[in-house]
Amino acid sequence: MQSFRTELENPLVEKDIVDLERKIRLFREGKIHEEKFRSLRLARGVYGQRQQGVQMVRIKLPYGKMTFNQWKRIADISDEYSTGNLHLTTRQDIQIHFVSLDRTPELWAKLEQDDITLREACGNTVRNVTASPTAGIDPQEPFDVTPYADATFRYFLRNPICQEMGRKFKISFSSSDADTALSYMHDLGFVPKIKDGQRGFKVLVGGGLGAQPALAHLYHEFLPVDQLIPTVEAVLRIFDRHGERNSRHKARLKFLIAKIGFDEFKRLVTEEWTALKSKTYTIEAPVEAALEVPTGSLAYATDEVYNQWLKSNVFPQKQSGYYGVFVRVPLGNIHSETSRSLIGQIEPYVANDVRVSINQGLLFRFVKAEDLPRVYEILAAHELAQPGANSTANITACPGTDTCNLAISDSTSISLELEKVIGQEFPDLIFNNDILIKISGCMNACGQHSMAQIGLHGSSMKAPDKRVLPALQVLLGGGTLGDGSGRVADKVIKIPSKRGPQALRWILNDYEQNANDGEYFNDYYDRQGEKYFYGILKPLTDLSTVVDSDFVDWGQTESFATEIGVGECASVIIDLVATLLFETEEKFDWAEQALKEGRYADSIYYSYSVFVSGAKALLLDKSVSVSTQHAVIKEFDKQFVESGEFSFAGQTFTERVLQINQQEPSPEFAERFLGEALDFLQRAKAFREEAVAAKA
Repeated sequence: MQSFRTELENPLVEKDIVDLERKIRLFREGKIHEEKFRSLRLARGVYGQRQQGVQMVRIKLPYGKMTFNQWKRIADISDEYSTGNLHLTTRQDIQIHFVSLDRTPELWAKLEQDDITLREACGNTVRNVTASPTAGIDPQEPFDVTPYADATFRYFLRNPICQEMGRKFKISFSSSDADTALSYMHDLGFVPKIKDGQRGFKVLVGGGLGAQPALAHLYHEFLPVDQLIPTVEAVLRIFDRHGERNSRHKARLKFLIAKIGFDEFKRLVTEEWTALKSKTYTIEAPVEAALEVPTGSLAYATDEVYNQWLKSNVFPQKQSGYYGVFVRVPLGNIHSETSRSLIGQIEPYVANDVRVSINQGLLFRFVKAEDLPRVYEILAAHELAQPGANSTANITACPGTDTCNLAISDSTSISLELEKVIGQEFPDLIFNNDILIKISGCMNACGQHSMAQIGLHGSSMKAPDKRVLPALQVLLGGGTLGDGSGRVADKVIKIPSKRGPQALRWILNDYEQNANDGEYFNDYYDRQGEKYFYGILKPLTDLSTVVDSDFVDWGQTESFATEIGVGECASVIIDLVATLLFETEEKFDWAEQALKEGRYADSIYYSYSVFVSGAKALLLDKSVSVSTQHAVIKEFDKQFVESGEFSFAGQTFTERVLQINQQEPSPEFAERFLGEALDFLQRAKAFREEAVAAKA
């Protein structure tokens, strides 16, 4: 695998890939613990599948943008290393499946030749920074948020403050008050504002979906754009230090805020300001180039399907004379051959800036009115001209039991069945953008079911004869309200999966027959109430009438069983304390290197990590387990300093370590803190060696 290393121009990227290859080898040799290796590979976009021995690789596309060359590169990679399928996700990434772990470094290296990264696409990191796909062309936007989303992505990629957090962290940028990037369900969400002629953002913090969805808190009504990066950094530092690390189910930012209170959270963030690398951070927003206004105008034709497509999938951009075209991609799956053929034909008519949308589709930009018929013909020839790209008819679904370890029941085949119900019985819903249907294979909400007007997630039920059958939890009433506000759907009832189409049919029929003229679905739901819809669907829960086919999930041929996929296993016993100390040495090396390169803030944070990692190792050797970095620091004082086993020149361990948020990131402090970290590392290693010798 030597050849791919010399083709990369970026030494940081090359180091990353070589390190991944080395860690895979050490894992295979049983020298890295399985849990640690999982964390490492996830932070490099490599995710275990339900099927043993293969991986899902998540390709990180900031704000969903890709050029034609990047799209073609991903298609070629999928052919060479995967199945040829490209799966577009609700977080504007692209996933490919069934990849051999040992080939992932080579795959990554080839992607990087077109500036495509896997880094931090999964794991306890800052995940893909998402944004409204219409950013830059949205007629309602105060300004283009693309440069700010891009700067956020780049600033925190490989940033030491967010490499090993207790849990993932999600950031979104909406283009306008319509909030199409769903700021209210993110750890940090930004909605653009203009105040006194200046650019800024409304800031939402602490939102999230999953099994326990929570709406975000209003953090700032108006944050000037030069405070964007410092604010994100301060929040991340607090999340890293105080966030839960033992229980994954309680490890998101929303749980930290609930635990300590919103006022205390804000106080901690403010307290962190002294230690920030930059107190202000200027992001250059390029001046929009003047465009020649096309002469054509939007024209309907005699072809009714074309007119439906034009009405539902096409919209005028803020740039006069140009149009955006949404492409409906069934289940977010598009084949590599289709991709290459589409690129070759569509390229003359659209901008070299394709966006993946959060409903698993595509957006083509800067299409001239006179080119719309040709664009439609090309899409139709590739079976991608279905109308209703952002409507009820276009159901969002995660991969579910097709590939995911955590999925309980199917979410993809059932989506196709529900789309048939809409297409055959409610065809006008291709023009309805008020009712969105979203499905997840489990309660974790990768399909974003808990913020849909009609949401479903995979589950199971037990029949009277004790057999288990696949089920769907039905949720109603979620959605986006705009300007940073949203609604979480109510869990209404659980039904057998095979009765999902009937449930949808009854819900939509009731709405059509009983809603007032112009009454939105959620307004109707609120008027009738949860118990009303429970009553409508209750007959579907009668398990005395189940038949054998009810025990076979959608898209399957064998009886249903609740299973969790198997990940990699090193099948060896590892000394966890030794592993942690090894990692501590590695962090010191990073701190030393950063100091030599003049990256003082990075060096300081790595030195801080030396203290925390080393302390955690020694606490583990005493069988003491704590759930946050802050608790590690406090507990080390209790277990080692108060007992006299460690001393720090009249300081407590807490006082020494937490200098990090009390000092400016100066070269003098960085050098001193590194020296103190080295002293602690050497003493920790010696202490461990003596402990091992005493036990021998």
